[in-house]
Amino acid sequence: MSPLAHSSEKQSSFNANIRTDFPIFAANPNLAFLDTAASAQKPKVVLDAMEACYQTYYANVHRGVYKLSQKSTLAYEGVRQKVASFMGATHAEEIVFTKGGTESINLVAQTWGRQNLKAGDVVLISALEHHANIVPWQMLRAALGIELRILPITPEGTAVFEEFTKALEGVKLVALTHMSNAIGTRLPLQKMLNHAREKGITTLVDGCQGIVHGAVDVTALGCDFYTFSAHKLYGPSGVGVLYGRKEILAKMPPYQGGGDMIRTVTFEKTTYADPPLRFEAGTPNIAGVIGLGAAIDYLEGIDFNAALNHEKTVFNAAKAALSRIEGLRIHGASEEGVLSFTIEGVHPHDLGTILDEHNVAIRVGHHCAQPLMHILGVPATARASFGIYNTEEDVKKLVKGIYKAKEMFGV
Repeated sequence: MSPLAHSSEKQSSFNANIRTDFPIFAANPNLAFLDTAASAQKPKVVLDAMEACYQTYYANVHRGVYKLSQKSTLAYEGVRQKVASFMGATHAEEIVFTKGGTESINLVAQTWGRQNLKAGDVVLISALEHHANIVPWQMLRAALGIELRILPITPEGTAVFEEFTKALEGVKLVALTHMSNAIGTRLPLQKMLNHAREKGITTLVDGCQGIVHGAVDVTALGCDFYTFSAHKLYGPSGVGVLYGRKEILAKMPPYQGGGDMIRTVTFEKTTYADPPLRFEAGTPNIAGVIGLGAAIDYLEGIDFNAALNHEKTVFNAAKAALSRIEGLRIHGASEEGVLSFTIEGVHPHDLGTILDEHNVAIRVGHHCAQPLMHILGVPATARASFGIYNTEEDVKKLVKGIYKAKEMFGV
């Protein structure tokens, strides 16, 4: 079980002045950063951990017999166990380091998918998915002739469980988002995964947003694969995680070939290392992985659940304030983290530019979810997304900027 599930049992050390832990706000004191769904800011302890690695003990991992290499290896592999504990995995060997959630999904598609799927087999995804959980399956469809089936959503932007059960005929893999990056919707994921497991269907969860806004326990979820990116969890960019059940990873072929993923190599034949190293060809992002470990330490140290409660308070204030603005429409049924909206008479890109002039950073566009935008009937939305460092003062700046934009466009 994830240690975060027990965080309410320890004394909270969360401080609402948490912004001081993030150097970006000292450098930009008037910044209202509302784009955490794209990439979170980094606490100083993460930056310090990476700098310490490079300055004091950096060396390549796994192969060196000298002290620096051994220290780097211990630090790097220690994060694997740390991630496993953070997300409730049973074994550290179930954690594969990648360069991001996108690569993690591609790894599953190109290894498990090519090994286990054939023409006519069905992969089921939802209409809420990020392009990273659409395009890899389209590529597999082109290569193997599989069917890509789409679970529909309601006009409110959520999915109905009964529709999910009807869509499972012939399905070999269910690949679903834990939380929509574009509109913040959470699926009834536990119920869906339980039902798929009862039918013997393999399951993958894109957790890039979900793990940021709540404790994750992959053992309790019962999923076969779970992916996330470090940069959205207050860690560095260029690092991702793929959790895979040990018995499944053991049967999967390598994704890429090269150094560190082998047991023996001759010109005639190569034998591969056991997972997870089998899937980690080449020199890894050593300092980045150590930065991810520091981010997890940081979140557990401040009491992540308490921090999320603070974030939820700010989110609720924003949702209430935006709901009162005439001509503004919130898309989706988000209850945390993400507010996606449009304003009658103001294009999202114009709004983003005007807000930037008022030191408010939001994301505008299709949010790597073009099919979802088509379903919603809009070319783009404005998206304000929240992190543990946001405050109600940020909300006031957002609302003030929106009214300024409405005034400029006369709406």
